[in-house]
Amino acid sequence: MKILKFGAVWCPGCLVMRPRWQEIEQEMPELETQYIEYDSEHPLVHQYKIDEQLPVFVFLNQDGEEIARLQGEVSKNEILTLIHENTKQ
Repeated sequence: MKILKFGAVWCPGCLVMRPRWQEIEQEMPELETQYIEYDSEHPLVHQYKIDEQLPVFVFLNQDGEEIARLQGEVSKNEILTLIHENTKQ
């Protein structure tokens, strides 16, 4: 699983989510995440149809297909639940 984290420096929700993601990434070093800056990485923003309602977290499967999406400030437990549900073999 790979998670694309779309955010921007002007986004208050992105600032709230940053420490939550840091905790998750420390607890799950095997998790592949990538931060994408809304204002400068236009091809990916366009590809995933991201609007100014940030932050957005796009969950991709092994084949790079979108399997889930979360938007806004979400709890750590909600993120972990989604990760666990989509990584079960």
